[in-house]
Amino acid sequence: MATQARYKGVFPVVPTTFTESGELDLESQKRCVDFMIDAGSTGLCILANFSEQFLIADDERELLTRTILEHVNGRVPVIVTTTHFSTKVCAERSRRAQDMGAAMVMVMPPYHGATFRVSEPQIYEFYATLSGRLNIPIMIQDAPAAGTPLSPAFLARIAQETEHVRYFKIETAGAASKLRELIRLGGDAIEGPWDGEEAITLLPDLDAGATGAMTGGGYPDGIRKIVDAYFAGDRETAISEYTRWLPLINYENRQGGILSAKALMREGGIIACEAPRHPFPAMHPAVRTGLIETARRLDPLVLRWGR
Repeated sequence: MATQARYKGVFPVVPTTFTESGELDLESQKRCVDFMIDAGSTGLCILANFSEQFLIADDERELLTRTILEHVNGRVPVIVTTTHFSTKVCAERSRRAQDMGAAMVMVMPPYHGATFRVSEPQIYEFYATLSGRLNIPIMIQDAPAAGTPLSPAFLARIAQETEHVRYFKIETAGAASKLRELIRLGGDAIEGPWDGEEAITLLPDLDAGATGAMTGGGYPDGIRKIVDAYFAGDRETAISEYTRWLPLINYENRQGGILSAKALMREGGIIACEAPRHPFPAMHPAVRTGLIETARRLDPLVLRWGR
């Protein structure tokens, strides 16, 4: 399965950079992307939840997609998140992303707020419709934010019965067990079983058969040390590197969250501003201090690249 996958490795999420007043900062955005590529990202993912996609207007999504894809210019493959509740809107978003050069689209199941959900037949039709409109792979993002149970059997069925749903980012509790069962049930239809959630469960997910990792964007060089060693068959080095980087992974996952990558990039002089868009709260200064202190012990490229 891994040798047949079109995409595998480390595909971190690109944060969206704003000015202090909340406008898009495209120059910082380009530097952010350049850093992430120089830091060893196998590919990139844009407009995901860790990109603050829920704070971005539709016209800004188009501008960001075009700007980033043109700036990357084929250096690495780029996954574009196109999640929307509406099948029609999501399909149109996804087709535009494909036409602009996206390597893949990532899509959560239809949801809105805390209570608007649809049942399995509608979810199946949603992804089948997307598959019929595209010529690139589709990644299902199985994340707690959607509040939508997606069993391994259901995911495997979608993969086996649609042409382009081939990748799965598993971020729910017990991710390794779910990945293992998805691979068992789906067989060759599961081209890309991937880890997520900032790599907090990366090692058990690799043991379960994950072939990709979609993490935060602050330290791809650190995640590469784990993944490269593992895929080279050196599990002991992978364990050692995972143990070494785990305090920073944990700090991002449990403390700094969405703003961690931007705080690291601002500290390293890569971007001009780390502020989120209102009403998302800024990182508490004490949390930021702890994040930077934890990172400095590891000397990641993010703290040196822009200096």
